[in-house]
Amino acid sequence: ELVSCVGWTTADELYSCSNDHQIMKWNLLTSETTRVVKLPDEIYPIDLHWFPRNIGGKKQAHAESFVLTSSDGKFHLISKLGRVEKSVEAHCGAVLAGRWSYEGTALVTVGEDGQVKIWSKSGMLRSTLAQQGTPVYSVAWGPDSEKVLYTSGKQLVIKPLQPNAKVLQWKAHDGLILKTDWNSVNDLILSAGEDCKYKVWDSYGRLLYSSQPHEYPITSVAWAVDGELFAVGSFHTLRLCDKTGWSYALEKPNSSNIFNIAWSIDGTQLAGTCGNGHVIFAHVVEQRWEWKNFEVTLVKRRTMEVHNVLNDAVDLLEFRDRVIKASLNYGHLVVSTSLQCYVFSTKNWNTPLIFDLKEGAVSLILQAERHFLLLDGGGLYLYSYEGRLISSPKFPGMRTDVLNAQTVSLSNDTLAVRDKADEKVIYIFEALSGKLLGDGKPLTHKTEIVEIALDQKGLTSERKIAFIDKNRDLYITSVKRFGKEQKIVKIGTMVQTLAWNDTSNILCGVQDTRFTVWYYPNTVYVDKDLLPKTLYEKDASEFSKNPQIAHFVGNQITIRRADGSLIHLSISPYPAILHEYVSSSKWEDAVRLCRFVKDQTLWACLAAMAVASKDMATAEIAYASIGEIDKVQYINSIKDLPSKESRMAHMLLFSGNTQEAETLLLQAGLVYQAIQVHIDLYKWDRALELAVKHKTHIDTVLACRQKFLEDFGKKETNKKFLQCAEGVSIPQN
Repeated sequence: ELVSCVGWTTADELYSCSNDHQIMKWNLLTSETTRVVKLPDEIYPIDLHWFPRNIGGKKQAHAESFVLTSSDGKFHLISKLGRVEKSVEAHCGAVLAGRWSYEGTALVTVGEDGQVKIWSKSGMLRSTLAQQGTPVYSVAWGPDSEKVLYTSGKQLVIKPLQPNAKVLQWKAHDGLILKTDWNSVNDLILSAGEDCKYKVWDSYGRLLYSSQPHEYPITSVAWAVDGELFAVGSFHTLRLCDKTGWSYALEKPNSSNIFNIAWSIDGTQLAGTCGNGHVIFAHVVEQRWEWKNFEVTLVKRRTMEVHNVLNDAVDLLEFRDRVIKASLNYGHLVVSTSLQCYVFSTKNWNTPLIFDLKEGAVSLILQAERHFLLLDGGGLYLYSYEGRLISSPKFPGMRTDVLNAQTVSLSNDTLAVRDKADEKVIYIFEALSGKLLGDGKPLTHKTEIVEIALDQKGLTSERKIAFIDKNRDLYITSVKRFGKEQKIVKIGTMVQTLAWNDTSNILCGVQDTRFTVWYYPNTVYVDKDLLPKTLYEKDASEFSKNPQIAHFVGNQITIRRADGSLIHLSISPYPAILHEYVSSSKWEDAVRLCRFVKDQTLWACLAAMAVASKDMATAEIAYASIGEIDKVQYINSIKDLPSKESRMAHMLLFSGNTQEAETLLLQAGLVYQAIQVHIDLYKWDRALELAVKHKTHIDTVLACRQKFLEDFGKKETNKKFLQCAEGVSIPQN
């Protein structure tokens, strides 16, 4: 008989139900199959969903109960042992799908009667969310469990649980939509229809990918838990796809239709239910990782092959348990299996460092030069490459199961995490202690942030974070959160993807139709007008739409196109050499390099670097080379200033930091200079305020103001100045 639904309890055990009324239990380690229970004859099962395991931070070892929907209009709450705890009359006609929310606090069911109902954990009706004239074939919860996505004929509908909230509805397919799924990590939506296509959408209903029409209707789609892969099932067809839509692999099993696909908890395998009574199992293999001259491939579930392309040496790495996640970067391969973590050095593949894992199912590995981060359902764990636990950062309301490589970033001294509860907020931790940086306040932006990235090199005090927000604008800011915060500055628009270089602070991204490299992003804090001159731009039409930057190692950039193909780009090696010279204060070498290369972009980078390091002699040469004569003159005038403080202050002014310049001058007791700075900038109110406060040079300010007004033929209207002119002392507010 047709098998209708499957669900995993642990990474190696699953239950299936079929039209012969039986619930079977499959153990994949021992390959045993046992019958759990035979249901009453009137129950024809349609959908099954296990109660979530990680409730309230406490992780149960395995799921304890599941909901089963059936064709008689009921849903049944059934324990692991097969006892029917409760049956509830839910819909007229069959209950076509039932899904627990991520916290397990609510259950949504949909039926042939066109109703979408929300139930409590114990099976009491809370509300009827929607009703329509056509059957609802599939339903999914939004990542925050506050919205529900369901099908309505050819349309997809996202409806919030709150009454009167805005409903989003759009036409998604040319035929009936049979299945839909919404991933909590990447916030993307899948849909499958009778028009023989599957599509990927974002949560605003924008189409990101649409497949070619297949021969038969697509009967099932399902996200892997971590949101990196999804599976598609059709008649005699099982396909594995990347989250951006392109297909990794196509299998043609003898399975009739695949009606339901369920991924295991660790995302390494999936099970599908078939119309011919079979349950199909598939394992994800042949994943590949590349770094410099090494290529690592997962050839079997417990075996990796390392290929060194320089000398064609091949090493085989054997593991005790199956491989769940891996990462290759910075000279190390980090592999997590179901129970352990292995750390290999690329210099020696024979002796890995091995330590045990508490939770097991690692969902993400991030590497920096000095350490790496493991994420599992329980938390964030930072380890050194010697296997020592360095820290375990936490913040209030942290949910690690919804984090991915776009929302977490690691550098040698800093860890940044974008909050899921409030997507405008980034928490920034000191890596070694696991404590929040500075005064503990997170970084807050005005709109939702979709991707974050920390730079990898340079001093801790100058660490920068780049991020893309919902409007696809690229911003950069300093992570240092002491005292005066650095501004969040916009440096790009319509940015699809970004990456920092691994050896110098160079940023690359694809913005709109151009591939852009920011050779020295810090320019925005030094001399904003110079930024366009420090960029390298190239036409990006060859990347097609929605490309992703896979790596930026050395001067090689690897870009993954929307169709899955890889494109390799090389950029000039000189900016990286310049970064190296400047970081070790070799200014003469830097100037020599620029003279040798004769490139305006490089001179502009050097000018900004010199001003940032307060090296005025180099800055003067560099600005002269790019023809910025006004700045050369200003730098010359700074050199002739008598005191060190005033020179420093004028350099701060050069970079537009008026406030800091004023503070510096006042601390040095140079009140007249501080007032003069504001007069030069026509900031009259502040100039007068300082003069009155320090009871000095009020007449100078008034005289300058008078001359300024006379030059423009205007009358004095500012009350403070009128009062002052009459010799009245002004009360300070």
